Amino acid sequence: MSTSKAPDRVLPDRPETRPLERFWPYTDVSEQPSDEELAKVDPDLREALFGPLNLPFSVSLIFPDFEGEACARAVRLARASDEYFEKDSEGKHWHRARFYTADRPMRLRDLYLIVAGVPGNEVLINDRRVPYARELWLPMVWLLIR
Repeated sequence: MSTSKAPDRVLPDRPETRPLERFWPYTDVSEQPSDEELAKVDPDLREALFGPLNLPFSVSLIFPDFEGEACARAVRLARASDEYFEKDSEGKHWHRARFYTADRPMRLRDLYLIVAGVPGNEVLINDRRVPYARELWLPMVWLLIR
């Protein structure tokens, strides 16, 4: 059985075309992500990439669109939050509103009272799911209301 020996050099001595020196097809991409792009990044990934952020204590409410006129009011209150983001996932339109609770905790309470009964809503403390977020953390924030 004879085996053919592979040639030592695969490339020709004189290439017919010159390879492109750019590898990225988009030349206008900014070097740094925008604040809006950073807000969309998963908190764990953001912390791994950029280190811990020195953000104040925050509570985020995540809720899907729901039926009724209360939805328009909830979206209006969410858009007035400190950080607002919306996305489509699992066939639903989701809203995420982050509130820094030190200055005006009533904004958070007003939105929570509307979306508390909406199936699928979530309460995040500093962008993380924590035990007893509704039962313990939110009442502690309500204590800040004067």
